[in-house]
Order: sequence, then structure tokens, then C-alpha cells
Amino acid sequence: MSMFPNHDSPTNLAEYSVSELSGSIKRTVEQAFDQVRVRGEISGYRGPHSSGHAYFSLKDDRARIDAVIWKGSFSKLRFRPEEGMEVIATGKVTTFPGSSKYQIVIETLEPAGAGALMALLEERRRKLAAEGLFEVGRKRPLPFLPHVIGVVTSPTGAVIRDILHRIADRFPVHVLVWPVKVQGDGSGEEVAAAIRGFNAFQVGGVIPRPDVLIVARGGGSLEDLWSFNDESVVRAAAASQIPLISAVGHETDWTLIDHAADRRAPTPTGAAEMAVPVKADLEAAVAALAARLKGAATRQMDARRQGLRALARALPSLDQLLALPRRRFDEAALGLGRGLHMNTVNKRRAFERAAAHLRPELLAGRIAERRQRLTDVLRRAERVVERRIDQNRARLAAFDAALRATPSRILVRTGSARDRLRGLALRADTALAGDIGRRKALVLAQDRVLQSLSYKNVLSRGYALVRDEEGHAVKQAAEVAEGTAISITFADGSVDAVAGARSVQDAPTPVQATPQKRKATKPPPAGPDASKQGSLF
Repeated sequence: MSMFPNHDSPTNLAEYSVSELSGSIKRTVEQAFDQVRVRGEISGYRGPHSSGHAYFSLKDDRARIDAVIWKGSFSKLRFRPEEGMEVIATGKVTTFPGSSKYQIVIETLEPAGAGALMALLEERRRKLAAEGLFEVGRKRPLPFLPHVIGVVTSPTGAVIRDILHRIADRFPVHVLVWPVKVQGDGSGEEVAAAIRGFNAFQVGGVIPRPDVLIVARGGGSLEDLWSFNDESVVRAAAASQIPLISAVGHETDWTLIDHAADRRAPTPTGAAEMAVPVKADLEAAVAALAARLKGAATRQMDARRQGLRALARALPSLDQLLALPRRRFDEAALGLGRGLHMNTVNKRRAFERAAAHLRPELLAGRIAERRQRLTDVLRRAERVVERRIDQNRARLAAFDAALRATPSRILVRTGSARDRLRGLALRADTALAGDIGRRKALVLAQDRVLQSLSYKNVLSRGYALVRDEEGHAVKQAAEVAEGTAISITFADGSVDAVAGARSVQDAPTPVQATPQKRKATKPPPAGPDASKQGSLF
């Protein structure tokens, strides 16, 4: 039965437009399914759109329904949707008249039981563990006494107050707080950005770089702590160059950041206790060590003092040590006078013996002897000089004789060289004339070949060469049209002509050529080659 009335068959059904029918269906669906809870698996999720809305589908093993989360509702979700996650969606069903489709507008979204979240958590843990982010060998020890501590947590919760209070009680140090959201949409990105931000601080910069980091949050449900299971948070904790303490939840709460951190604290207060030691305990330990050191030093000094006294008792007295040297000194002092007197007597005797040999006559004889020796040396030197002069004079005379005989030798050598040069010149002229003759004969032979191949020899036998207006040779009569100006070249000159001229007036005036008798030539032989001979027309 048709919905709209037919003019041929009257009916009492109401008539609707497409918009009215779509609007009626939309209102009916929204009134019937104003608030529903749907359980299904997320399919086709690609993250929020650029507008902030999220579009995907919910499906089970037999059906599928489109779903949308508006931007305002998406920001209030406690965890982000993920592909393949089984969830329970609360919202209302509506239609989209533009394409005759229906969809559910989701207002709240929660996992379909803790088992689904735990399965997702376990799958993510295995994935990150396979990448080596949870290896024990990559974890770094915490500094014993840090100067600066960085804390990543909410600035308004009780966690930061507990951490600051515990650090102040144990060992007051400089604390830097990076405020972040610890729950809700975007909290994971803020925590990861805070860890990377602390690592980006420069050593010795305006803001001091922390020596240890604490990522802290109070207890809560699995959904409340879900931000610290975010993959970006785990990767940031694993990549941190600063030792990191994870203090998320209570002692029984475990998140993925606990596996990636260098140390896990059961509570935020426990993280503060791990970060710094107790100052009073350190002072007491230092005092005890100082007392022990003082006692050990005292006992050591007493022992050394007793040993020194024992050694002192074993040493002889000063008088005993100096008795023998003092006696030797006294004996040397007594013998010093006698020794000086005897030394003076000995020196005087030696002087007298030397003076006995120093007489004037002896000195005069020695001077005369030395003068005679000097005279003999001078005489020998004069004779040596004279011999050297005679030798050099003889050598110069020999050189002079050799130089006088040199011009005659040069003349003899010059004459022989001139005769040799003349012989070589004659041989060169003969060789050059022979080479020129050979080259001239070669050129003449080539010229004869060139003349035999020249077309002018053919013209001298009675043939003619026909050229067109551009000077190109015409080889066939078909190439010359009627009325075309041509040039005919003979052996003795050229004549201009017009192809196909009917009278003498139509032809151009020929150029007068000097008549020349030509020898009678035999006509070309008839045969197959006669057809290849060029023709005038």
C-alpha cells in the first residue's frame, strides 16, 4: 500500500514530505531511546577529529552502530578510547536526516569491567617490556644526597604537602614542583611533558637541574590511575637521564611507570624518604665517627708516645756520644802547633834548595841557548820560503809555455771542423734536392690523376654542363621547367638560356664566347652506358 494518495484510487493516508518524515522519525527515536547503555567493542577509532569530536562505531558479533562523542564530553572522559576495547557507553540514540542513518551520542564511557582494562594493561606491558624499557640493567642508582629534587604532581593535592613535609623533616633541600593534572583527559601528556621538561634543564642554568625526580599521585581506582599507564608517560620515564622515583597510588597499586622508573616507592611519603636521608641520623653518625676518630687518634698518640719513650731509654746519653769526638778534638788541638812549626821548617828548606839553582850565570846560558835555537829556526824558514818561490816560478813558466802553444792547436782543430762542416753541408744539399724531387714527382702524379677526373676534360670532348639559377648542376631534363633560366657551360665559356623558348626574341642574349677550333672527336659509343650520358635538354 502506498503512503501517498493516488489520484486514480482515493485514500485517507496523510501525505508527508521527506523532511517531515525524517523529523518525525528523529523525534520518535530520541523519545524512545533518550538514555541507553550499550555494551560493545570500539571499531574504527582514529582519535579525536580536528574539531575535537570523536567518531567511531560500536559492534558485537551480529550488529554495528555508529557512535560520536562531542568535544565537551570527550574532555570529561576518565580514559581515552582505544581500538578493540570493550566498553559500556551511556547516551542517547538519534538519527541523521541528511543520510537516513542513526547513531548513538555518547555522554559517558567506561570499560566493560576491570577485566577489559587489565587485559589492555597486560597487553601494553608485554609490548613495552619486549622493547626493553623495563630491563633491570638500565636502571640507575639514586644519588645519596641530592641538592635539588624535582616533583611532578598536582599542586593542590595532599601528595605534594606530604612530600614537602617529609623532605623538610628528614633533610631540607631545594624542591622544584612541576604542576600537572594527575587524572582525566590530557593528564598523561602533561606528566610526560613534565619529565621531559626537567631533563631539558641545563646544568648551571638559571633554574637548577634536579638530581632526582619524583612522579607522585595519591591512591585511586584503576581508572583513576590510568594516566600513569599511558605509553607516552612510560617512554618519558624510561628515557629520563635523571634518576626517577615512581610514587603512584598506595602500596598495592601498580602502574606501568613503576616498571620503567629507576625506583618504585609504595607511597609518595616513601618516595621522599628514598630521595633524602635523615639529617639527624647523618649528624649522629658523623658525631659517632668523629668520637671514634678522636679516640683512635688519642690511643695512637699514646702508643706512639710510649714507643718513643722506650726508644729514648735505649739511646746513650749526650756525654757518652760526645766523649770520643771531644778527645780526638783535644788531641788534634795539641798537635796543631807542632805541625805548623814543622810545616814552616819544611817549606823553608824547599825554598832554599830551589834558590840554590837560581844563579845569573845559569839564566844567561839558558837565554843564549834559546836565542841560538830561534836563529836556526829563522834560517830554516827562509830556505823553505825560497824553495817554495822557485817551485811556483817554475810552474808559472810551464803554464806560460802551454798558453803560448794553445793558438796553434786551436787553428788545427778549427780547420778540421771546417772541412767536416763542408762535407755535411754537401750531403745535406744532396739529400734535400733528392727529397724535393721525390715530393715534386708525387705532386705531379696526383695532379695528373686530378686532371683525369676533372669534369673540364669531359667538356673538352664536346659535352656541356647545365646549371639552374642557383648554380646547381641539373642532372635530368625533368628538373627543368618551361621558362626556367639556365646556364650552359662549355669548355671555352658559358651561355645563358631559357628552357622551352619558341623564338629567338624570347631567349636572352647569349654571351659571346671566343670561337675555338675543336678536334673532331668520335661519337660516344652506343651501348648500355649511352643512356647515362648528360643531355642539353
